[in-house]
Amino acid sequence: MPNLIRYNQVDDAFDDLFRGFLMRPVRMDEGKELQIKLDVKEDDKSYTVHAEIPGVKKNDIHITIDGNQIAISAEVKNEKEVKEGQKVLRSERYYGKVSRAFTVAQEIDEEASQAKYNEGVLELTLQKKATVKSKRLAVN
Repeated sequence: MPNLIRYNQVDDAFDDLFRGFLMRPVRMDEGKELQIKLDVKEDDKSYTVHAEIPGVKKNDIHITIDGNQIAISAEVKNEKEVKEGQKVLRSERYYGKVSRAFTVAQEIDEEASQAKYNEGVLELTLQKKATVKSKRLAVN
């Protein structure tokens, strides 16, 4: 007969509380992980990427291309202005670093690729490198 373990909801909630401080990723108040959300589209010559990065200045966005691997990172800065005699009662705006990396099927031409940032959305146009077709040699 298998061992039966009695479920204790209070103990499990208590364990989850302390486990959460050490093991869970940084989360916003709504319980969502902080992450750059992406849409990636492809045509014959390029990949088009739309990445949501709200609240970031374009100088704080960094894009790295290495072959067919793309990495996007950004730093959200929270500049607080508290006047004398005021105190902050609640601050829910996030600040810190976020990043996202992904791989596409074909290598990217870094020189021909472009990036634009407008109203919290980063748009990347990643040009595909021309593939060298293999050539078969005849043996004489």
